[in-house]
Amino acid sequence: MKANWGTGIVIAFALFITFILYFVFKVQSDSHYDHEMVTEEYYKKELNFQQQLDKSQNAYDLKEKLTISTQNDRLQISFPKSFDHKKIKGKVSFYRPSNQKLDFEIPISLSNSNLLVPKTDLVGGRWDITVDWEYNGVGYFNKQSVNL
Repeated sequence: MKANWGTGIVIAFALFITFILYFVFKVQSDSHYDHEMVTEEYYKKELNFQQQLDKSQNAYDLKEKLTISTQNDRLQISFPKSFDHKKIKGKVSFYRPSNQKLDFEIPISLSNSNLLVPKTDLVGGRWDITVDWEYNGVGYFNKQSVNL
């Protein structure tokens, strides 16, 4: 059979389409290229958005603010010292934008006004830390990004 320009172009298109389809199927089936949602139950979470805004405003209005800082071997979350640490309730959420499998939450349990988290629990990189807490029936919400 004699090959001409038309046959060469058809073969080139077929090879190109095969090449593209190979990578599409590889990305879809390989867990390394996992494309998970940013948050589970997105719409359910949106319904509580106004409540979260009110809590954020309460946190902003505090004279003594909650602070998040990093030391050599730990992450320290400092609550206002004027508050009785025994009455502070809530949770701290650690969100890793690059990998949902590393996300976790811890309840707030204080023996003084500081909550300490060992850096061994955190992989290096960016973390979005959300502190949703309550003191004397008033809700507060703080969010901060930290690079370790």
